[in-house]
Amino acid sequence: MAKLNQIIAVEKGIKSKTHQDLTAAHHGLQKPALLAGISRTYQPKDEEGEQLPPEATRVQVKAEDVLRETAQTLTRLFDVTATKDWANCGARADVKVEGRTLLSQVPVSYLLFLEKQLTDVNTFIRKLPVLDASESWVQDPSTDAWKTEPVRTVRTKKVPRNHVKAEATDKHPAQVDVYYEDVPVGYWTTVKFSGALPARRVNELLDRVEKLQQAVKFAREEANGIEVTDERVGDVVFGYLFG
Repeated sequence: MAKLNQIIAVEKGIKSKTHQDLTAAHHGLQKPALLAGISRTYQPKDEEGEQLPPEATRVQVKAEDVLRETAQTLTRLFDVTATKDWANCGARADVKVEGRTLLSQVPVSYLLFLEKQLTDVNTFIRKLPVLDASESWVQDPSTDAWKTEPVRTVRTKKVPRNHVKAEATDKHPAQVDVYYEDVPVGYWTTVKFSGALPARRVNELLDRVEKLQQAVKFAREEANGIEVTDERVGDVVFGYLFG
């Protein structure tokens, strides 16, 4: 069984590591190119048409994966701080959300910690990438991402045409103007991919964190502001927030 001073000694390092990991995750989600994918295939209009290879870009970052990794990162910090505060404080209260007791008999010092952390989580959720509302998206099990329905567009080439301004005579050659006409030669079929989240999912996450923030504030007001037992609250908190 660990002593309280040992827990305090490792807490600072865990806080620093968590901050670095969250910063890296936040920066990764702010790069739209990593969240986007596309698949394009080309079909010539006829057998003699030019053959073009397919084009594809894979989704490199998926917001749902980042949510899961963020939960894992924060769980260690939540648990270490909980172990310290449970042992160091006698003022406690239950955290209740919509009549359900989410956390029982929480020390007031840990409620203060939760308030600050949930503010950061709230900011994190508000900056999550959202699927482009101008597109119609469906889930694609093969890529574990979102995709649009295929869109077919025409590929054209400029073909020279002759316009005879004056016919040839025995005294003058014909007067001809050359112009270019766009002629369909094939079709692109395009499917867009994205690792972003539906607005409904982001709103749901935001609603949960705001309810938990309110519950923690109520609990702190109610609470009144060695050797330790390891506490495990991170899984419960992020199971609720990101579950």
